Amino acid sequence: MSARSLVDVPARRLGRAEYEHHLERLQRELVKLQEWVVHEGLRVCVLFEGRDAAGKGGTIKRIVDRTNPRVVRVVALPKPTDRERTQWYFQRYVAELPAAGEIVLFDRSWYNRAGVERVMGFCTDDEYEEFLRATPALEAMLLRSGIVLVKYWFSVGDREQERRFQERIRNPRKRWKLSEMDLQSRARWVDYSRAKDRMFELTDTKLSPWWVVQADDKRQARLDCISHLLSQVPYQDLTSKPLVMPPRQTDDYVRPPEAELSTVPQGDWSLRPPAKAASRRR
Repeated sequence: MSARSLVDVPARRLGRAEYEHHLERLQRELVKLQEWVVHEGLRVCVLFEGRDAAGKGGTIKRIVDRTNPRVVRVVALPKPTDRERTQWYFQRYVAELPAAGEIVLFDRSWYNRAGVERVMGFCTDDEYEEFLRATPALEAMLLRSGIVLVKYWFSVGDREQERRFQERIRNPRKRWKLSEMDLQSRARWVDYSRAKDRMFELTDTKLSPWWVVQADDKRQARLDCISHLLSQVPYQDLTSKPLVMPPRQTDDYVRPPEAELSTVPQGDWSLRPPAKAASRRR
């Protein structure tokens, strides 16, 4: 199937009620999965890559919405520091890999080098080529060590990405999602397409394949991705039996008067000027 057909296949749009019904069911299964991961001491690493505004963050949000943050952890690393730039490229990512009983979701990963760094000139040609040579070997090593590695590429069409960008520009609540780098990615659409094709050519292996999520329909993409992720880690239902609430302790304890407490005002949701910050100067 061509790259264009992956994003242009028409699909029935899910209504909100149907979407939320399926999402709730899948989120219940995610809770079962996390309990199994803890019980078995599994190490699960999931990479989310794709074009800007493709829906990676929204999918990650739905995965962690009902799970335990002590088990399911999101990693979204900022740009490297001056010190990190002198390290082995993979070093800061390796430090975030899961320990036993953890699921780590990478919101962008070491594949930054194959995408934004390549297109924007943040790495040299030699560094880029070395990344493409080293990555399959690194991922094979992670898999041999027992880590479950799943890689997702969120594919969004040209017109749909444009619509989402325009929505973010218009909506003040979403404008924070747009950075200068995002706008540059829009201007360099073809360059990113070529970089993605080369990345797939050398890192989409039988051992560690890329799974393409058709993301023009956000709701469909979230359900597709979560359902597929659940299929990648065989698990059993360890849900405990219903718990019995013990009777509450009773004695002569009396709460202190509410008048002595600093209480948040109730029912007043007007905007207030922030309290003046205390100066640290002496």
